[in-house]
Amino acid sequence: MNAVYINSASCISVQDTLKDNFSENLTPDCSVQILKAIEPNYKEFIPPAMSRRMSKTVKMSSVASHYALQEAAIEKPDAIIVGTGMGCSQDSEKFLKNVIDNNEEFLTPTFFIQSTHNTVAGQIALGLQCHAYNFTYVNTSSSLEFSFLDAKLQINDGEAENVLVGAADEQTNRTMELYRLNNTIKKEENLPADYLHSETDGVIWGEGAAFFVVGKDKTANSYAKLQDIQMMNRLNIEETQEFIQNFLAKNNLKNEDIDAVILGFSGDTTSDVYYTKAMDLFKNSALLYYKHLSGEFNTASGFSTFMACHILKKQQIPEIMMINSEKKTEVKNILLYNHLAGNDHSLVLLEKV
Repeated sequence: MNAVYINSASCISVQDTLKDNFSENLTPDCSVQILKAIEPNYKEFIPPAMSRRMSKTVKMSSVASHYALQEAAIEKPDAIIVGTGMGCSQDSEKFLKNVIDNNEEFLTPTFFIQSTHNTVAGQIALGLQCHAYNFTYVNTSSSLEFSFLDAKLQINDGEAENVLVGAADEQTNRTMELYRLNNTIKKEENLPADYLHSETDGVIWGEGAAFFVVGKDKTANSYAKLQDIQMMNRLNIEETQEFIQNFLAKNNLKNEDIDAVILGFSGDTTSDVYYTKAMDLFKNSALLYYKHLSGEFNTASGFSTFMACHILKKQQIPEIMMINSEKKTEVKNILLYNHLAGNDHSLVLLEKV
C-alpha cells in the first residue's frame, strides 16, 4: 500500500487542544480518578435546539471534524470514517433507564436511535449533507487504527482522495461506577498515579475526540505521511519485541531509524509491561508517553496521533511527554504503540513530510 498524508489534525481532550499554543500549556493531572474533556462553546457551531438532543460524543466530534475540514480547506470529504470504543453511551444509558423505569412499556425510540455507535459518523454526514462512504469501526483501543487503515485502502484503491477520519469516546456516570467496581479505574488510595513506575492496577479514565483529514496528495499544510499500520488482538508479553521488529522490517526500517516512540503508559502495572518491553528496543530514540495528559480510554490513541502530527510538523517534542533525555536534531520517523489493558495492540508509523 502507498503512503497517504495527514493534511489536518484537530482534537478535543482534557487539555485545551483547540488553542494554537496548547503544547506550551500541557498540564498532567494524576490525582483524580476521572478526567473531563475541555469542551468548546457548542453554540458557536451547533444550533442550541439540536445541541440539546446530541450526546457529548456527537457534539465533540462535530466540532473537531469542523476544525479538521476547515484546516484542510475541504467542504465535503470523499468518505467519513469514525472509530469509537463505547459509542454514544450517554443515550444508551438513558434508553436502558427508560426501559427499567417504564417496565418496558411506552418507550420513545429517540434515545435508542441516538445510542447506536454510528450516530457520530451519521450526524457529521447530515451536517455536511455528505452522501459519500460512511463507516464506523468499533474495535476497542484500535478503532482509530482500523479507521486509518480503511482510509488508506479507500485512497489507494482510487475510491477517494480526501477522507475524514476520527475517533471519539465519552464518559457516563453508570459506566464509570461499573469501572470503579471492577477496578478498571484506580482506587482513591492509589492516587496520585505514577504512570511510568506504577505498582498498582487500574487507570485514570479520560475522554475526547480527534479528527484528521487523510489525503492522497501532500499539501502545504500536511502534518505527516501515514506510512503503515498494524494491529494484533492478542499478544504475549514475550512476543512484543518480535511484533515491533517485524513491523519495522516490513517498512525497511531498523530500530535506530525511529527518532521517537510514543508509548501508551497508563499507570496500570499489569499491562504497562508491554511498553517496558518495547522501550528496550529503542536505546537511541526519544521515548515519549501521553496518557498522563489525556487519561486512558478506548480511543486515547487519537490524542497521541494528534501530538505526533504536531511534533513532526513543528519538530519540537514537549518536555512533559519525555521519558528519557534523548533529543533529536530532526524527528523524521515516529512509531506509536498502544493497547488497552493488554489487548488490541496497534502500531502506527508516521513520517515527516
